[in-house]
Amino acid sequence: MANFKAFAGGVAALVLIAAAGAGIWAWRTADTWRNAVADDAVALADIGAADPEAVARGEYIMRAADCAACHTREQGDFAGGYEIATPFGTLVSSNITPDRETGIGAMTERDFFDAVRHGQGQKGFLYPAMPYTAYARISDQDMHDLWAYMSTVAPVRNSVDENGGMAFPYSIRLAMLGWNMLFFDGSGFEPAPGNAQLARGQYMVDGPGHCSACHSPRNALGAEIGSAYLQGAVVDGWLAPEITSNRHQGLGDVSAADVAEYLGTATDGKAMASGPMAEAVEHSLQYLTEDDRLAMAAWLKSVPGSDVARPEQVDPASPEMHGAALQYEVSCSACHGTRGEGMGDLVPAFDGNHALLSENPASLVRVMLEGARAGHSGAKPTGAGMPSFAWKYDDAQIAGLLTYIRNAWSNAGMPVDPAQVADMRGALAARDKAASGF
Repeated sequence: MANFKAFAGGVAALVLIAAAGAGIWAWRTADTWRNAVADDAVALADIGAADPEAVARGEYIMRAADCAACHTREQGDFAGGYEIATPFGTLVSSNITPDRETGIGAMTERDFFDAVRHGQGQKGFLYPAMPYTAYARISDQDMHDLWAYMSTVAPVRNSVDENGGMAFPYSIRLAMLGWNMLFFDGSGFEPAPGNAQLARGQYMVDGPGHCSACHSPRNALGAEIGSAYLQGAVVDGWLAPEITSNRHQGLGDVSAADVAEYLGTATDGKAMASGPMAEAVEHSLQYLTEDDRLAMAAWLKSVPGSDVARPEQVDPASPEMHGAALQYEVSCSACHGTRGEGMGDLVPAFDGNHALLSENPASLVRVMLEGARAGHSGAKPTGAGMPSFAWKYDDAQIAGLLTYIRNAWSNAGMPVDPAQVADMRGALAARDKAASGF
């Protein structure tokens, strides 16, 4: 009996120690001491005229952070309403205008810092679809300037139920405290060893640019996998490709100047942005300075890549490749060229285009089934359109055509599986091949 009491007492002590440790861990996760640098008295709606220079700098940070893309819909600028599909349900972006009742007008600057850098909003913990995990690295000065800019935004009355589409138990915001305990690092930006350009590029990529939010794979709980930083991930049916120094499917063989041009214009004369990346260029990246885009390119090209290597080229003399070559000539060559050379800034090239060669061809399959519009920018305003070929080719034909494109000329890529085409056709509810037999 004495031994049992001693054992029970020991277990109780361990439980208390564990509980105390968990409490300290939770406190450190929830503590927003960094944000004490912000004003805690004046609400956003009550701010008078702001410093014009601070406002201009804040607009730049707003562009770099791509705030407008997610928070602007038909309700008005920054009024929220954008639906974000997640594996756990649908989130809706919040109203971040200075409206006092439905927006963030009642927030103080510290409240704003807490939300942006620590994921603690007016209604509780935020979901990491709002990339506070990256914004935690934004500097105090940039946050002050962003706050000044937000004070100049016109208030819009628009009430948003932000997590009404989340399934139970994910609709319970308090659960995000546990998620943060496991995965959130609220410390500020610490540059890796290197020169000033690399440090600036890392800050822009990892902080306001939050590139890893799309380009890094996530685990089953939605947290980024740090060991695969920027090595590519599928987001809403689009592949955000690897953007590291990998030479086959990454940026290793792309010059920093070409990467910077792509970020600023949606094309480098070979690759061309579409889907979410086109939106990122249009709303955000084209507004950055050339120096910042070059710094981002330098950092990306310095990041260690995956071990994905160039595969063996599919035999161009095989019957399958011969048949796909005929398909290419009929359906693709008029725009993309008989040698895959493309049309400069208007139509992407295929030959030597690393964006085509990722192990996962999700974006290529999606574009074939659904069509797409290329990105456009102020510097290159004409973005070509790509029609859907779902009506013309069945799953095996689309897979064969993409396999040909990924292995013709100087390219070498893994064959595309018809099953992946079939799965995406179903997910997109894309039209089946027409019965006429075209």
